Amino acid sequence: MAKRQDTKKLFENLSGAGKSIGVLTSGGDAQGMNAAVRAVVRMGIYVGAKVYFVHEGYQGMVDGGDNIEEASWESVSSMLQVGGTVIGSARCKEFRSHEGRLKAAHHLVQRDITNLCVIGGDGSLTGANLFREEWSGLLEELVQQGLIDEKAAQNNSELHIVGMVGSIDNDFCGTDMTIGTDSALHRIIEVVDAIMTTAQSHQRTFVLEVMGRHCGYLALVSALACGADWVLIPEMPPEDGWEEQMCQKLSENRADKKRLNIIIVAEGAIDSHNKPITTDHIKELVVSCLGFDTRVTILGHVQRGGTPSAFDRILASRMGVEAVLALLEASASTPACVVSLCGNQAVRLPLMECVQMTQDVQKAMDEKNFEEAVRLRGRSFENNLNTYKLLSYRKADSELPNEEDELPYNSSFNVAVLNVGAPAAGMNAAVRSAVRVGITEGHKMFAVNDGFEGFYKGQIKEIKWGDVGGWTGQGGSILGTKRTLPAKHLDKIAEQIRIHNINALLVIGGFEAFLGVMELSAAREKYNEFCVPMVMVPATVSNNIPGSDLSIGADTALNAITDTCDRIKQSASGTKRRVFIIETMGGYCGYLASVGGLAAGADAVYIYEEPFDIRDLQSNVEHLTEKMKTGIQRGLVLRNENSNENFTTDFIYQLYSEEGKGVFDCRKNVLGHMQQGGAPSPFDRNFGTKIAAKAIQWISRKLKESYKEGKVFANTEDTACLLGMRRRAMVFQPVVQLKDQTDFVHRIPKEQWWLKLRPLMKILAKYKTSYDVSDSGQLEHVTRVRPKKVD
Repeated sequence: MAKRQDTKKLFENLSGAGKSIGVLTSGGDAQGMNAAVRAVVRMGIYVGAKVYFVHEGYQGMVDGGDNIEEASWESVSSMLQVGGTVIGSARCKEFRSHEGRLKAAHHLVQRDITNLCVIGGDGSLTGANLFREEWSGLLEELVQQGLIDEKAAQNNSELHIVGMVGSIDNDFCGTDMTIGTDSALHRIIEVVDAIMTTAQSHQRTFVLEVMGRHCGYLALVSALACGADWVLIPEMPPEDGWEEQMCQKLSENRADKKRLNIIIVAEGAIDSHNKPITTDHIKELVVSCLGFDTRVTILGHVQRGGTPSAFDRILASRMGVEAVLALLEASASTPACVVSLCGNQAVRLPLMECVQMTQDVQKAMDEKNFEEAVRLRGRSFENNLNTYKLLSYRKADSELPNEEDELPYNSSFNVAVLNVGAPAAGMNAAVRSAVRVGITEGHKMFAVNDGFEGFYKGQIKEIKWGDVGGWTGQGGSILGTKRTLPAKHLDKIAEQIRIHNINALLVIGGFEAFLGVMELSAAREKYNEFCVPMVMVPATVSNNIPGSDLSIGADTALNAITDTCDRIKQSASGTKRRVFIIETMGGYCGYLASVGGLAAGADAVYIYEEPFDIRDLQSNVEHLTEKMKTGIQRGLVLRNENSNENFTTDFIYQLYSEEGKGVFDCRKNVLGHMQQGGAPSPFDRNFGTKIAAKAIQWISRKLKESYKEGKVFANTEDTACLLGMRRRAMVFQPVVQLKDQTDFVHRIPKEQWWLKLRPLMKILAKYKTSYDVSDSGQLEHVTRVRPKKVD
């Protein structure tokens, strides 16, 4: 505990007084760059530094003048929801020359800017690093030319650089996600969903080209997220003869009642001889080989446009604050670093190590060493690729194990899948993935309708490969889901397990699913039927499951909240001086309210986990009254539905209306079930697909281990698990061990990681607060060969 106290003091001691920070966006634009700029500006001002916009990227630095302008708190208002970059970006040839960099150095020294925050791709960041290496030499030249004096050179003797990667391609090594990638996926998936409806009507084949330059991430992930028939990416060129294989797969899928085909091509796609594969070539192939009605759609710059997704806003806001902390802590000996996310954890990595590794990927691809290229791309890319391979390979019925075949293990185990709790977007993607991976692993898959209720009523039937086609993009739960718990129906459930000879259970759902698996594992002493491997995958918009940082459905709900808040803020900016009070879902869990508040730029967020009283409400009203005197004349307040039984949404609305009389008026809005519905976001489709595939592989391992003398018997703690995402890894945790981490009365985990994002939200809303930096990223090194097991 002592360590945390020290670090708390440390943040208060991290003063930016007397420092000047320049922030610029460079290279191709990406959604979320504005959120990053806003966070840098506000955090910089918060710690007492001066912050300057450098307009038009490096070009503005070289040209100087009005291009370098001091930023104020209000100047970044309303930027959060805007795509692209408000301060402009340009590709700058001049900065590549020594003369250009000399001019840039002169313009920075004139304003005492010795801290630069660069938001861009690998080229922009490499340029920044070179600039830093030359800095002292450039200052000497400026002194010799009489452009600056010795004193100015001494005062500005060190240049510190921190980078944030803004690129829709996600092609930068060392970062799981770059700013803009998630939003680009949103654009692609919106288009694919729309194209699927027209393709379905006419039984067409569509060939889609997506961006990404030399990186196949966008193509790969969108193929996973929409269940494409075929994907072509530069990192995995198809083997010779792929044309026949592809056409065979397309015609097989058509034969299986599928009315459409989707082929996704990365713009940098190549064959094994490094020859480009174009969309037109694929269209000609399909038409000549199969005679299918085929259309080509090139998505182009649509992918760069539009509002940033909730994920990108949060990522960029977290990184922006992190970047300022890194600049304040930088010294002459620390290397220039990039701030990024690894799993759910903020990290700092030496900029040049990341750039070197990013260049090594290209080198490996040029040398046709594609396995190495995939490995260097990092674990997120590799996981996506492996999941895609798992799901794309369809075994013919003749290859599946036969009833008569005497197989020692794997005499085709029966695995049941069910949804429990409230519906969450992405559940269907998880079921589809589980069914197909299960079939590939040789199991017989059974679908249970309507959760544990359907289970005891016997609503159980076998589910085949073709039955789950087109499920990824569907919201809600196709299997049907209920909140019923199994405890009262154990006899009947045990009987159904006997009748159908179920050997393992996969439960996808919310808090009830967690309780259900607990009840079943507790009943193992009495019922042998429950001595089978069982695993729970968290799927609930509330994100309130112990043992997992994230749950399927929460990202879609966050996007629904931010979209609505954007519209509401827009309506308020027309009327001026208006405060909106918005109620979000989540039960007692404040995740949606807090993280939604961060993504929407809320002024205050009320949640159950952080108790508040009438004095807090009063100070929030005063804070908003002050804000109305500035140029920003609107307010946004979020309240979690169960944050306080007496301070209801109505109460808060009435209090604000009364106290704000004459200064602002109020409106209230209860978002309700729109947070549960809608098509799943790319993140939820992908997360559902990957986590369910991993769960089935675990089930296969446990079945192998517990198959003795002709039957499955599993009654140890580690055969009833919850699979959750914890910081940087996916972890299987026995549900029994999660008991102590759970507040069962309020149905939330006792410790929740996102609470540490709340000070961030308060700082960005101009509240003085204590920010614990013990969780900020430490400088690490890029790992090349990863250990197999993560804690």
